[in-house]
Amino acid sequence: MTNQLKPLLWVGASKKDLLAMPDAVVDVFGFALHLAQAGRKHEQAKPLRGFGGAGVLEVVEDHLGDTYRAVYTVKMSDAVYVLHCFQKKSKQGIETPKHELDLIRERLKAAQAHARGS
Repeated sequence: MTNQLKPLLWVGASKKDLLAMPDAVVDVFGFALHLAQAGRKHEQAKPLRGFGGAGVLEVVEDHLGDTYRAVYTVKMSDAVYVLHCFQKKSKQGIETPKHELDLIRERLKAAQAHARGS
């Protein structure tokens, strides 16, 4: 029995943003995305609040005092869509900044439209 990997699709500049991160962070996020493609979940992956359930996931990785985040969705059955990869700049609180959430929502809509073929 072969375990079929779902295709990994990048929305917006998410791939470029990921590849600009430190190698150690890219390794963690790359492994998390690979697990998602196999229908599994990385131990650091958690549902992103405000997106209704576990369909939009976030992986957070700290590296040399900086915090990086990768957000992806497994809502669509045919692929894993990477919605956003970014370095969290704010030093106060753990909440994702509103402008980042707005971008994630916009990219999620684009991913849903792509999955529908529109």
